[in-house]
Amino acid sequence: MTSTVAQGSTAVVTGASSGIGAAAARRLAAAGYRVVLTARRAERIEALAEELSAAGHAAVAYPLDVTDRAAVDAFAGSLERVDVLVNNAGGALGLDPVAQGDPADWRAMYEVNVLGVLHMTQALLPALIASGAGTVLVVSSTAGHGTYEGGGGYVAAKHGTHALTETLRLELVGEPVRVIEIAPGMVATEEFSLNRFGGDPERAAQVYAGVAQPLTADDVADTIAWTVTRPQHVNVDLLVVRPRAQVSNTKVHRES
Repeated sequence: MTSTVAQGSTAVVTGASSGIGAAAARRLAAAGYRVVLTARRAERIEALAEELSAAGHAAVAYPLDVTDRAAVDAFAGSLERVDVLVNNAGGALGLDPVAQGDPADWRAMYEVNVLGVLHMTQALLPALIASGAGTVLVVSSTAGHGTYEGGGGYVAAKHGTHALTETLRLELVGEPVRVIEIAPGMVATEEFSLNRFGGDPERAAQVYAGVAQPLTADDVADTIAWTVTRPQHVNVDLLVVRPRAQVSNTKVHRES
């Protein structure tokens, strides 16, 4: 089963400044999409756009904070065509138990992981429908399908992401738009755990200690590109992807 990308097809990727977002942009560009890179850090996405353009791909950068609805609406108004939206922007803050969790961290996680997806999807949905073959892809997490101690705020946010995605799929039945959810488990990227622990490299490294081969950003990007490039009548509702060493959010094989 193969699929071709129509000439001029445009894929918008949020959180494209690093990690899964940057890797997904590279994969989609290689598949033939014109990629629109969004993230708050302009210099990062501009450098990636230059890299992709130098390789012969069509890519543009647009600095954007997905939690800013006015900015998202302005961004949507600047686009002539949208075929794919990859809602990747997100993140975790802290690992405190519920009893000591910082409400500000919980609010920030909800803002980016849930409302950011809502803003982008609402703003781009008319164009996705108008394309006649649109795709909304949401990068959630296995945290949206299970719980673990210390993860209350992030787990709550990612459960919200999953619920939004599943509801959207029900509501769009009959429209020419697919709704796909990719739920990664343990992924060793350069920034996810570092950001979670306030820039503490030692604490971030402990997340992956003893795990022989956690997933990489490109592993997840591969699943994103694969699901997006299936024939339009094929919808991959939910794809959970973990490293072999991880069988649940709380059971991971670590070598001594």
